Amino acid sequence: MDNQVIQEKDTHILIVDDEASIRLTFEMFLAREGYGAITTASTLDEALVAIKEHDFDLIISDIVLEGEKGTDLLCKIREAGIECPVVMVTGFPNLDTAAEAVRYGAFDYISKPVNKETLLKFVRQALKHWRLENEKKQLLQENEKFKRYLQAIFSSVRDAIITIDNEMNIVQLNETAKQWLLYSDSDKQASLESYQSEMGKACLQDAQQVLSSRQEVREHQVECRKSDGNIRIISLNAAPLEDGFDEFSGVVIVARDITLPEPATGKNSRNKFHGYVGSSQAMQNVYNLIENVGKVDTAVLVTGQSGTGKELAAEALHAESGRRDGPLVKVDCAAMPEELLESELFGHIKGAFTGADKDRPGRLIQADKGTLFLDEIGDISPRMQLRLLRFLQEKTFTPVGQDTHVQVDVRIVAATNVNLTEKVREGGFREDLYYRLKVVEIKLPPLCDRKGGIPILVHHFLSLFREKLKRNIHGISDQAMEALSRYSWPGNVRELRHVIERACVLCEGPTISLEHFPDEIQKPVVHISEPAENKAHLASVTTLPPYISEEDEIVEVLKRARGNKTKAARMLNIDRSTLYRKMQRFGMASDIAKTPHKQ
Repeated sequence: MDNQVIQEKDTHILIVDDEASIRLTFEMFLAREGYGAITTASTLDEALVAIKEHDFDLIISDIVLEGEKGTDLLCKIREAGIECPVVMVTGFPNLDTAAEAVRYGAFDYISKPVNKETLLKFVRQALKHWRLENEKKQLLQENEKFKRYLQAIFSSVRDAIITIDNEMNIVQLNETAKQWLLYSDSDKQASLESYQSEMGKACLQDAQQVLSSRQEVREHQVECRKSDGNIRIISLNAAPLEDGFDEFSGVVIVARDITLPEPATGKNSRNKFHGYVGSSQAMQNVYNLIENVGKVDTAVLVTGQSGTGKELAAEALHAESGRRDGPLVKVDCAAMPEELLESELFGHIKGAFTGADKDRPGRLIQADKGTLFLDEIGDISPRMQLRLLRFLQEKTFTPVGQDTHVQVDVRIVAATNVNLTEKVREGGFREDLYYRLKVVEIKLPPLCDRKGGIPILVHHFLSLFREKLKRNIHGISDQAMEALSRYSWPGNVRELRHVIERACVLCEGPTISLEHFPDEIQKPVVHISEPAENKAHLASVTTLPPYISEEDEIVEVLKRARGNKTKAARMLNIDRSTLYRKMQRFGMASDIAKTPHKQ
């Protein structure tokens, strides 16, 4: 059975005539020809009922019905929105009759008497026309639907999409492109050359290159200033615009915003505060405490592991205090021996000791009306502890070699990464000084306790080193971020900063990946929970300590810097002189980078 027979079987035809013999004859002719469903009606009302109940592919109606006219049926059919062809049968053919039938929407008309060949001929023509019209209509609907689908995609894409013809005129662009180019709907048929912003100039440059070379331009990165003054990093890709017949008709440009996204934070959370970066609840508590304590002129003890930002806390406390316009003087108590520290803090007069060839004011005098930050306070000698205690009690001190007292107005902020409570218990630190310093304690959480803030810190350091190192690095892979979040961070924020700086140095593309991290981050040691009797064995197997000492950290950084002290100091975020003092205190050789790492 061929396709035409299948179509005829699926055809539904309505025959309307008030003569039963004609209805029966037409029905017999069509049925024998293979047409499937055939319905008959003798009056206009019966025909209208049939039209409501069925969908017809063809209607054949006598132009004169008993008491009615076939043209009335035509009017009712068109009013109902039915579009199938209608063939009118007339016993009095003339020009007026034909014109009236066509005017009311008839496909054609047949003159009586109607023989079999004539009927079938008109039926085939009408159905063929109907099928072609249906196919055309369906094709138009599909094209329209596809156009709406493409338009929806075009409008929904967050990238900017611009199409340009061979004359550099803008043909089409989506909403994102309109915003970035500051395009107005009144600018229709505007030339791309008329847009002189960074975005417009970059698009023009790429479009001209594509038009001249017929080659694609990829990953052209430019900085564009947004309306709020911030910088947006745009990656442009331009390609020849061709139809299916290789007809070159212009350029299509896709522009993507590759600016590092700001990680999401809580609704009422701050992710930056006086140099700190982080939005975890632990850091929110630190921010609030610094704000409140900063306003109160009292001694503060800042505690926390190495690399958690104790110096930042001192700077924030000073900035939040009424002394903010005064000096903030910093002293690294662990970087110098007792005699030098005493002179450094309290000053000396000329001739106080060998080499004292002139008077020198100490850091306490320099910090008058301001804040004195004593870092690594847990490492000072018992004698220096006593001198500092007397100053805190009396607010006066005596410079080395001088007999008269000096009075200053100084707020003391001290910091340590050692457990002072344990040192007091062991007799290594005076209890009375401990409580004098610890009027208020600010405990800085280790990075392992606020891992939810790692993405924000990574974003911050990526932005920092992207500008500092002049690298076009705009992202970090999911696997790399997962590794950073999984790592234990014994060196805390300082270690994270060094890791991101190292990755930015090694990364040659736009995205940091796992391969740019040290082995201990790429392949972290897995700590397995075991029964108590196996813990000793596990301890001997585990290679990464839960906490890295400052001495080990310096050794590790010196190794990474291949013995370069300047680079090592920069990686540790300290002065080179401070690094030398710390190396001297720990008894490190100048060629420490060549010695094996101390376990």
